[in-house]
Amino acid sequence: MLAVLLSQKNNRFVLAFTLPFLLAACTTDTEPIISAEPVEEVTIDRVAAMPDQPQPYKMRDWKQVTKDLDAYVYDFSQEGEFRPFIWLDPNKRNLDQSTFGIFTAMGDVRQGADVNPEAHEGLAVLGSLLGATLVGIDKSDQDGRNYVRMARNYFNSDRGWDIIMNFTNTEGHIGGGYGNDWWYDIYNNVLFYAVGNYYPDEGYNDIMRTVAEQFYRSDSILGDNYSYSYFDFGEMEPATNHIVPQEDAAAGYAFVLYAAYQKFGDEKYLEAAKHALTVLENQPENRFYEILMPFGAYLGARMNAEQGTDFDVAKFINWTLDGDATNRTGWGAMVGNWGGYDVSGLIGSTVHNGGYAFLMNTFDVLWPFAATVRYDQRFAKAVGKWTLNAANAARYFYPYEMPDSLQAIPEYKEVTKNVIAYEGLIKESTYEEFRGITPFVQGDGPNWAPGMPPVTMFSIYGSSHVGVFGGLIDTTDVEQILRIDCRKTDMFRKYEAYPTYLYYNPYDEAKTITVDLGTEATDLYDSVGREILVRNQSGTVEISLPANSARVLIHAPGNSTYTESDGMLLANEVPIDFRY
Repeated sequence: MLAVLLSQKNNRFVLAFTLPFLLAACTTDTEPIISAEPVEEVTIDRVAAMPDQPQPYKMRDWKQVTKDLDAYVYDFSQEGEFRPFIWLDPNKRNLDQSTFGIFTAMGDVRQGADVNPEAHEGLAVLGSLLGATLVGIDKSDQDGRNYVRMARNYFNSDRGWDIIMNFTNTEGHIGGGYGNDWWYDIYNNVLFYAVGNYYPDEGYNDIMRTVAEQFYRSDSILGDNYSYSYFDFGEMEPATNHIVPQEDAAAGYAFVLYAAYQKFGDEKYLEAAKHALTVLENQPENRFYEILMPFGAYLGARMNAEQGTDFDVAKFINWTLDGDATNRTGWGAMVGNWGGYDVSGLIGSTVHNGGYAFLMNTFDVLWPFAATVRYDQRFAKAVGKWTLNAANAARYFYPYEMPDSLQAIPEYKEVTKNVIAYEGLIKESTYEEFRGITPFVQGDGPNWAPGMPPVTMFSIYGSSHVGVFGGLIDTTDVEQILRIDCRKTDMFRKYEAYPTYLYYNPYDEAKTITVDLGTEATDLYDSVGREILVRNQSGTVEISLPANSARVLIHAPGNSTYTESDGMLLANEVPIDFRY
């Protein structure tokens, strides 16, 4: 077995190997020159307050959960009460093609082929497409249907907004979030761009270009003031209503515009992306509303690396997690133990009944957080520890993962197959009959409209985003040490990228994990310690993780040539360290 001993001396790395590895490492004429100091991590106080080893601990196989959910929800042949969960929409709204819908919540009386075939939400459909894709399911060719192309109907051309919206038309609108609640409009475009990243040949390009133009125009109109409830893309003017201002919409703008810049090459999109993120950064207080703030961290880190900007990445991460938002009061990450259950890391209201966390919000924060680490490894430990806590606690939303006494409708749990979850986890239930029980899993569905059955507490739309965890999180051979993929959700990349994984050791002692390099000869570079840990090896190797620390391991080709350029370390001219 390969043994690797690491130390740091005089700003240089020193490696001691067993003799077989030393001989193998000397097969190249070009030796790496690594002269930079290890990075100095940035402490995120909210994460520091979370447990190092959350309890009780169990890591679900999130990839398998994603696959099982997709097979269940996308099966038209399902029979039984509340099923199937999917239907075809023949109305051809916005485009001359039929599309499809899936239920927002189980048993939602406002939806379905026989009730209102146009009453389906982009959040559910696009989230499910993205999640399934992240675990390797091809949604452009599944059981004879191209679901990716069908999702283009959310492009609201008939209404004249010319962006992706949460419903295909006004008549299909079943609740909040149609052109009057900003995050619904912005996030659906973020999701659409994300799906388009993985399916470049499915007819998304023209829509994405039109969306980019709409975002560019509206950013120009907004100027330095994003303090609105929504933006009317038909009239091209911002507006306010009973919903509080959502300044973090600017982070969603930055994502779409920067992706458009990388895809289409128009410099005006780059300038607008910088402008939007600058407006958000200049907010005097935390304005995190629902889900968009963490994309500020990702875009800030990425533009700092690629464009030479100086965005405060720590500010965006803190605003995501701190729970001190002043518009949607207390929005952020839970920290604490409720009734013997560590719930730290879950995202939602930190103040509603002592804390009210939501599944979709928790899943989706990992998407930008993991990608942030590729460009700014100073946050590797914080992201690794948050992920460990959040991924452990996220299982509590699922009915077979919690005692019946801690959930609202255990009598219906069989129909979920443990892949459809409750919408929320709350410290003390909002339902009078369940007061005093903590923690408690429930949903808001019964309150949405008259006649809603209890099973609407089970959230299909929230559960559909599970693929973010499923595609990015794997376990290792050491319990509570996860492997987090930092490349998979880094979308519309400027540069080629090698496989990049974050490992966080929550223990007070060093741990050794086994890393599979595959069959091709590989160099393994740690961008946190700035060390080449493995040179020109294949198969499995053992890597030591120091106590309470993180490594970000980049799998470069064996015997790579290492050079420094414009503040980056390159392996065979591919960036592997953006802050070198």
